[in-house]
Amino acid sequence: MDFKTREIHQTEYDVLKDFLYEAIFVPEGVSAPPKEIINKPELQVYIADFGKKNGDMCMVAEIDNKIIGAVWGRIMNDYGHIDDKTPSLAVSVYSDYRNHGIGTALMESILEYYKSNGYNQVSLSVQKANYAVKMYKNVGFEIADENEEEYSMICKLF
Repeated sequence: MDFKTREIHQTEYDVLKDFLYEAIFVPEGVSAPPKEIINKPELQVYIADFGKKNGDMCMVAEIDNKIIGAVWGRIMNDYGHIDDKTPSLAVSVYSDYRNHGIGTALMESILEYYKSNGYNQVSLSVQKANYAVKMYKNVGFEIADENEEEYSMICKLF
């Protein structure tokens, strides 16, 4: 699949709403939640006022000028929160484009961005049943903590 990754343009920040919804892990056999779920405060921390906080960065993947995936990070208090200097990441690729290396390419591009901008590490949280856990480990993440349902993972950049 021929795609490219690049930094998001400020005029495209609205797509983060779609990708936030797409990032919600829905186990097999379970109905997807309504789209309004992204309005919950615990999910809004991922996108509210994006671009205005220190550490905010988003890379997108596109095919034929259509954004089909995104990875973004910001310093926020989510389950993946490590400290006030470590961005937490979220990544999502539209379902029709999954399993083609796009998520991996997005993760590698944002890890390179944060490394080249002096960040020591990044983190994320992921449900244990999510197939993406393997991809996160493959790009350098390690489990830092866990609860019954989720892993908190960290990737050292230096």
